Amino acid sequence: MDQLLLYILAGFLAGILLDRLLLRRMFRKQEMQAKNKAKQALKEADAQAEILKKNKLLEAKEKFLQLKGEHEKELASRNQGIAQRENALKQKEQSLNQKLENSSRKEQELETLKQGLNRQMEVLEKKKTEIEEVKNQHVLQLEKISGLSVEEAKSQLVEALKDEAKTKAMASIKDIVEEARLTASKEAKKIVIQTIQRTATESAIENTVSVFNIENDEIKGRVIGREGRNIRALEAATGVEIIVDDTPEAIILSGFDPVRREIARLSLHRLITDGRIHPARIEEVVAKTKKQLEEEIVEIGERTVIELGIHGLHPELIRMVGRMRYRSSYGQNLLQHSREVANLCASMAAELGLNVKRAKRAGLLHDIGKVPEDNPDLPHAILGMQLAEKYKEHPEVCNAIGAHHDEVEMTNMISPVVQVCDAISGARPGARREVVESYIKRLKEMEDLALSYAGVEKSFAIQAGRELRVVVESERISDQQAEMLAFDISNRIQNEMIYPGQVKVTVIRETRAVSYAK
Repeated sequence: MDQLLLYILAGFLAGILLDRLLLRRMFRKQEMQAKNKAKQALKEADAQAEILKKNKLLEAKEKFLQLKGEHEKELASRNQGIAQRENALKQKEQSLNQKLENSSRKEQELETLKQGLNRQMEVLEKKKTEIEEVKNQHVLQLEKISGLSVEEAKSQLVEALKDEAKTKAMASIKDIVEEARLTASKEAKKIVIQTIQRTATESAIENTVSVFNIENDEIKGRVIGREGRNIRALEAATGVEIIVDDTPEAIILSGFDPVRREIARLSLHRLITDGRIHPARIEEVVAKTKKQLEEEIVEIGERTVIELGIHGLHPELIRMVGRMRYRSSYGQNLLQHSREVANLCASMAAELGLNVKRAKRAGLLHDIGKVPEDNPDLPHAILGMQLAEKYKEHPEVCNAIGAHHDEVEMTNMISPVVQVCDAISGARPGARREVVESYIKRLKEMEDLALSYAGVEKSFAIQAGRELRVVVESERISDQQAEMLAFDISNRIQNEMIYPGQVKVTVIRETRAVSYAK
């Protein structure tokens, strides 16, 4: 048994040794094969590298040859350009040399001409001296013959030329004026008449008093109150004077501010209707009435701008438009006047091809400076322009407001349109009332202005101051001087006087021939 195990063990060891020998041979064989494959791969790689190297060298040589050819071409073209420029410079040099030669030749010729001119100038100076001597001798002879010196003759000639020039100038002015009238008068009248006819307005006359009618005189006692407490409280709250004794069954409200008079009238109506009249109630009713009237003023302004089709007006300007309802100018209601001017401006602007909306806006706002509550010491046109600028109105509208009485210079075409329409509205017969004293004073000033001229015998202001007739002495004033006198008087009236519309100046020169038969 032991021997069997030994044999088995010996056989097992022998097998292991045999396997190891076989494996070693097999590994050696594989190693040899791998080495052979590696050597073969190295040989192939060396062969491919050699081929690539040759290809790259060939490509580099070709690229070098190509770049060399291009460089040689570029050098050739540059050399050609340089040669051309050198030829051009040579040609220019030759032409400059020729010009220098010509200029030197011309300088010599000019020098020769200069010497000749100097000789001629000397001859002319001598002749001029001789002519001057002859002239002086002739002047002396003329002075002896005429008995006048040169200065006296010149002054007489200047005066004669002045008179002749004035006569010709007046004739030219007359022809130009007549031509302008013929060409422009027809169209201007057409535009103005169409504008006036298309604008229909109502005329309202405002006074400094308002009359409040009552049913009987017993109510006056209640209005006066115990020891006059009620009437004093009402006057203090409204700012108007209340007269209760003069007119039967009526109470007179007196004040320059129409808004305050309207507040007092409405407050009296509420108090009398309610029946409770005492100082506390008066203050309460007046406060409510003021608030209600303020709302009504805003409503009037809004309704006015809506009816006129004006948009984007500042709320404060709308409020001022509403306050125009309670203001008057020479008896003409300011709101109606402004509406009338706005419509006139729109019609006239449409005829003239101007901005209709802007003209209408300027016409409505042109008297806005008459309604501010603080009443600063400024002309209403300047104040209105400042208000328009404050509330971001268009510069053309601002200028039209400020220039409608010539306080500022007109800078656009809308400004004269507003000025003309304002004059048309104010000059319409029946539109305004003037105080008699100021009216008579204006006519007297107009007549005195005409009488201040030499040669004027009489002057008459007729047609409510719209025409001035001047009678001159025919011995002292000629026909040409009469035309100049009419022109001068009209200019002075325009520059020195304030008047509505326009004034026609007519100079009358009458020549009478008298003879007696004996």
